[in-house]
Amino acid sequence: MQGTIDSNPSATASAVAHAEHPDLRVLGLLTFLASEFLMFCGFFAVFLVFRNSIAEWPPEETEVELLLPTINTLILVSSSWVINLGTKAIKHNDLAGMRKWFAITAAMGAIFLAGQIYEYLTLGYGLKTNLFSNCFYLMTGFHGAHVFIGLLLILGVLWRSRRSGHYNEITHTGPEMAEIYWHFVDVVWIVLFTLIYLLTLI
Repeated sequence: MQGTIDSNPSATASAVAHAEHPDLRVLGLLTFLASEFLMFCGFFAVFLVFRNSIAEWPPEETEVELLLPTINTLILVSSSWVINLGTKAIKHNDLAGMRKWFAITAAMGAIFLAGQIYEYLTLGYGLKTNLFSNCFYLMTGFHGAHVFIGLLLILGVLWRSRRSGHYNEITHTGPEMAEIYWHFVDVVWIVLFTLIYLLTLI
């Protein structure tokens, strides 16, 4: 066991440094996501107020399609499981596995965004059509921006993984933070999907 530790002095030094000085980047990310979630909660509250105070919601000229958003939801929710496989892989020092699962997650995120753009182009109404469309585009667009940022984070992890030893079973904060952010994006979308699509059709 001692020989194994001595054979990798840089990894040992990283472990000791981490124990003495805990990495606060994850805490910083969680604090940031908490503030972002509060912002989304403001959107949710306004949407529910409008839904309960306006007789026809959504108005007739803004019909909501369910098929494409449902497919998009399945893709995005499944991607949370996929990125978790990538983080588990790097924690077992499987860099190739992490790259594979993160690349698949990035592809799924890109497909989600492409589906959202296609939905925007085929809806037949715009941001200023009525109050519902205004809420719809602001909420889904704001979420889409977060998906895009998450996609950039995942691609950033893949790019930085090109450096030898940058990520391993000891140093894997980057992939963990990307996963946490991606889970946040998924949770917010589930709430959005429920409010905008499912409850609107009830």
